Amino acid sequence: MIRLRELESKDLAEINQWRNDPELISNLGATFRYINLKVDEEWFDNYMRSRSRNVRCSIVDENDTLLGLISLTGIDQLNQTAELHLMIGRRENRGKGIGTFAVNELLHHAFFNLNLRRIELECLETNTISAGLYKKCGFRKEGEKRKAVFKNGKYIDMHLYAILREEYMELNGNE
Repeated sequence: MIRLRELESKDLAEINQWRNDPELISNLGATFRYINLKVDEEWFDNYMRSRSRNVRCSIVDENDTLLGLISLTGIDQLNQTAELHLMIGRRENRGKGIGTFAVNELLHHAFFNLNLRRIELECLETNTISAGLYKKCGFRKEGEKRKAVFKNGKYIDMHLYAILREEYMELNGNE
């Protein structure tokens, strides 16, 4: 059984390994850089101070083994928006539905508990697997930022996706 729980400091060592994995980072919008554990500890401390604008959840199995990280950042209560970020850490855990579960769980939380209206995200043009996951969860492509991210010696387009509360409700039978 997979579930979400709030990010905890005990997750940082594993997350730090993921963030130092060039193959994993090559599929994300972030620039690859070597990150020491102290940087991730400060990142966690900053999150703890900004919980009113961010939700960071660990994706864990029944043994509380960390599988991934999913977040809503930049929560804007006036406009009822936030940005979604997803990372499934180890290669052997990808393609098993973990990301789909986590996205759907966090969307439900965003729309029914946080009273948000719109969740958006950015996805590398080359990351077709994640794009497919987001579309399956109801996100619609809204545009692209041309040659926006420098990866492996070249610039790559970044695709913009979003889902509205009413679209999520219609897709999940909650009209």
